[in-house]
Amino acid sequence: MSARIVFLIRVPAERTDDFLTAYEKIRYEVAGGVPGHLKDQVCQSATDPGQWLITSEWASLDAFLAWEAGEEHRELVKPMRECITEARSLRFHIRQETSSPS
Repeated sequence: MSARIVFLIRVPAERTDDFLTAYEKIRYEVAGGVPGHLKDQVCQSATDPGQWLITSEWASLDAFLAWEAGEEHRELVKPMRECITEARSLRFHIRQETSSPS
């Protein structure tokens, strides 16, 4: 069963550029070679510019947990985490999904 990982975070305005630079590096490395990773998004609140949402979709929760537990993960996300003042992490199994017809 696929999984959705959600991070609700706070990034001070003065760290926004550093945060986005770190995210860019992470997303391409993860998309290019982490088993089970399907896609991700980074979103900035329309009403609170310091609030951000990062979501990622994985083939399974186990695939995400295996990547998260590794030393490579900790080193890769360290520059991004240094920009974050608050964080909340949520993990979901995707039960149903609807797509609009093309």
